[in-house]
Amino acid sequence: MSSDIPASAGRGRSGWRPVSAAAITALALALASCSTGGATDRAEPGTKPSASKPSASGPSTASPATAETGIRKPPPVDAAWPRWGFTHTAVSANNVTPQFEQDVAGVLTRTPMLQNQHIMGFGALNPQPRPNEFHWEDLDSRLSLMKESGATPVITLCCAPDWMKGGPEGPTQESAWAEHLEDAPYPEHFDNFAKLSAAVAARYRDVKYFMVWNELKGFWKDHSKPADIKGYTDLYNKVYDAVKAVRPDARIGGPYLGFDSLSEGRTELNGPWGTVSQHALDAFKYWFKNKKGADFVVVDGASPTESHELRPDEFGALGKFSAVTSWLREQSGDLPIWWAEWYFVPEDGTTWTEPKQMAVQAVSMMEFARSGAATALYWNPQTKEGACQGCMWDPRTGALRPAGTLVSEFTRWFPAGAELEPVTSSDPLVRVLAQPQRLVMVNTADKPVTATVDGKKVTLQPYEIKWSGR
Repeated sequence: MSSDIPASAGRGRSGWRPVSAAAITALALALASCSTGGATDRAEPGTKPSASKPSASGPSTASPATAETGIRKPPPVDAAWPRWGFTHTAVSANNVTPQFEQDVAGVLTRTPMLQNQHIMGFGALNPQPRPNEFHWEDLDSRLSLMKESGATPVITLCCAPDWMKGGPEGPTQESAWAEHLEDAPYPEHFDNFAKLSAAVAARYRDVKYFMVWNELKGFWKDHSKPADIKGYTDLYNKVYDAVKAVRPDARIGGPYLGFDSLSEGRTELNGPWGTVSQHALDAFKYWFKNKKGADFVVVDGASPTESHELRPDEFGALGKFSAVTSWLREQSGDLPIWWAEWYFVPEDGTTWTEPKQMAVQAVSMMEFARSGAATALYWNPQTKEGACQGCMWDPRTGALRPAGTLVSEFTRWFPAGAELEPVTSSDPLVRVLAQPQRLVMVNTADKPVTATVDGKKVTLQPYEIKWSGR
């Protein structure tokens, strides 16, 4: 899913400029070597600590859903936590012109949200082409855009420089981007990747949130077999210790594991939408039991099954997101659950009209809010030109497109601290999510539907998303 390869379009505006950073390396190495490890799990920054935080094997304290509404309060988080945001990919506003970057940043500042960037790939060149040489320009450029647009910044500590995974030293070649970006570092280089992660954390002190790796890339090549979760957990623990050593204030999460649906079989986590692979469940349990610590849990997934089915339909399949969130909250003792990516269109060439795609996306976000997910990051498929369905902003003008408007409106009205209220529709084709001042309605049908919502009669056009005061 998340495998767009940065070619020239992923470069910063000024191109390649290696920067020596021996001092930062020395600092990261020295402090990482002093790490004591064994940190305990912590809640999201700004939260009130739980009175009795369970251990990895302890009892669940996840808040139960209200039987009548299906609404679950999120775990303790800052009432102002945005919950919603997006990940920058190969192309973003900083890859066009300085004026375009300013235009997009100005639009995004109207509703500040979470923004995430990987340290290598997805718009950033190799940050450490040689052991003692750093290239920060691309990360600097993306972090500058985040700051300019008022974001709460997040960094994904993935992927690894070539020399850590069997390749040569020096700038990554085009063939290596295409064939080896998703390779995991060799075990003998886990310490080197941890030191790179610490150097990143030391340089970007305005960033508090770090996700470790991405979808077990290189650790789970054949999903019909168990993942190398022990290898990933070893890497995670080294990164955790190294980053916490230089940045005790940093908040770190993993395992960024894909909870994809299967068409056949039955495990402890299943529903009308399909069943989650036992390999994924086992991998999560191993990581959670053996991690050094975690401030939040990171996962991703898609509502279609591996055979591209949407069970029982495109909207019913979205219940998978609530089911997985609830399971994770119970397994983790109610740590904040982050969805680093989520998908809802089958990857078999299926195309929908933009109104339908936005309606399905809106209902998926309702599922995250109802189940108490702390964070959900939209994978932004931005382009520089041409048609851009699903893009956050227009490649020509920088104005928000429907996807950007949708994420912005959810950020404004349904942050993690929003108090949801049970509001129903007289017609089940109209889905509703409400808080005391505002509600959003989505017509899930390809025809006009009239319904009574919150005591008012409304008519929604096919796949219309309608916001209303209360």
